[in-house]
Amino acid sequence: MDSFEVIISPKALSQLNDYINYIQYTLLNPQAAKSVWEDAMKTTERLESIAGSLRYCANPKLRKLGYKPMFFQHHDYVMLFRIEGNRAFVDAIFHQLQDYEKNFSQEV
Repeated sequence: MDSFEVIISPKALSQLNDYINYIQYTLLNPQAAKSVWEDAMKTTERLESIAGSLRYCANPKLRKLGYKPMFFQHHDYVMLFRIEGNRAFVDAIFHQLQDYEKNFSQEV
């Protein structure tokens, strides 16, 4: 099984921080915010070993660009990433209730 270096783009990190800030400062739930952050870090670690085995996005444009979804294990968030060589580039993070493939396909 291949091992991948996971690189989270500044945009994806900003999206994650926005979700965490909303949970911590708007919903006033710092424990939940910490839990989402920890889940994001564990998801990133898992991605290092399984990125190559995950399916491509259903959206034709994203599939053509090589994007795959990686779902958080304990929370309803998803990372959209692409592989180049032995690197997995996380370019976006969305909540699963969003139409994340459609939204992201309009951005790329």
